[in-house]
Amino acid sequence: MSSLLALTSMASAATGNSAKDYVDLDRAKFQKEVDGKPVDLFTIKNKKGMVVKITNYGARVEQILVPDKHGKLGDVVLGYESIDQVMNGQGSMNAFIGRYANRIAKGKFVLNGQEYQLNINNPPNTLHGGLKGSRFVVFDAHQIDDSSVEMSYTYKDGEENFPGTLPSKVTYKVTNANALDISYEAVAVDKPTIVNFTSHLFVNLAGSGDILDHVLTIPADKITPVDETLITTGEFRPVKGTPMDFTKPEKIGARITADYDQIKYGPGYDVNYVLNKKGQELSLAARVADPKSGRVLEILSTEPGIQFYSGNFLEGKAPRDVGKGGQVYNVHGAFSLEPQHFPDGVNKPNFPSTVLNPGEWYKGKIVYKFGVQK
Repeated sequence: MSSLLALTSMASAATGNSAKDYVDLDRAKFQKEVDGKPVDLFTIKNKKGMVVKITNYGARVEQILVPDKHGKLGDVVLGYESIDQVMNGQGSMNAFIGRYANRIAKGKFVLNGQEYQLNINNPPNTLHGGLKGSRFVVFDAHQIDDSSVEMSYTYKDGEENFPGTLPSKVTYKVTNANALDISYEAVAVDKPTIVNFTSHLFVNLAGSGDILDHVLTIPADKITPVDETLITTGEFRPVKGTPMDFTKPEKIGARITADYDQIKYGPGYDVNYVLNKKGQELSLAARVADPKSGRVLEILSTEPGIQFYSGNFLEGKAPRDVGKGGQVYNVHGAFSLEPQHFPDGVNKPNFPSTVLNPGEWYKGKIVYKFGVQK
């Protein structure tokens, strides 16, 4: 072997036989003042090589690096390379959602006899906290250590027309089990209010392409079906015998074009699953496996439901759908599995309550645990 070939071989071995296939995010591109507050990019990691990068603008996760079945690190969430791209991008992508996740019918609800009219941002409904919910605010951020960062935000009384002052905190921690733990809490201070938080990661375990071959399991025998405006009807519908059944592992794309009302309304999957659980214990909410990369994601949660969204409104439009490395995000380019209370729960008395009275706390936890199957 020539000396040149030998050096090339040695260099390849030292770098894992291939170059990086993910973008190294530049912190400086996320440092900017927004609404008079500093925005930054925070890095948390474990001792095994897992890396998560988060901006305090919307408490958004912009990157998760985890190994595939060959041990090669790859980026498994969609996202952007700068704060300017984030602000021009998908509104919910990877954000922490509050004060009220999912939809509220016609933006109206009654609390203690008083009717509240919220801003309509997903006609004819309110979605994910309104025109400027937590998705578009700057959280106060504090890096605790190499593996964790804490972000806080106080929702003001009357903000987005919601009642009550609501201090909140969300903590992101990377564990040595290759998991991203998201713990959150809030307390009602001065008035009764309503609360429903979630994490809205856009995940693609292969790192690119679509997610139609990803294999999904959701331990839920029922959904809360929606009407054509994607507002839940208040019913509980069994999934058995329908395209909504993921109680056993099934490819996401296997039935995504089925002639079924919940699929047509999506179009694709965009519905809440009623998890098979009794209390608020931390338990399995979903499992996703990608045959191509071998990556597996288990989602654990304390919440009663999980919204499954199959990336129906990723449209490959610039600049909104152009992300890291110039990658174009097309339809079904990612999935979101969002643990939360049931949609429009404030208007559905048969759903778990989302009302928080003064002095009461709302607490929850979501765990994204990554692994591989050989």
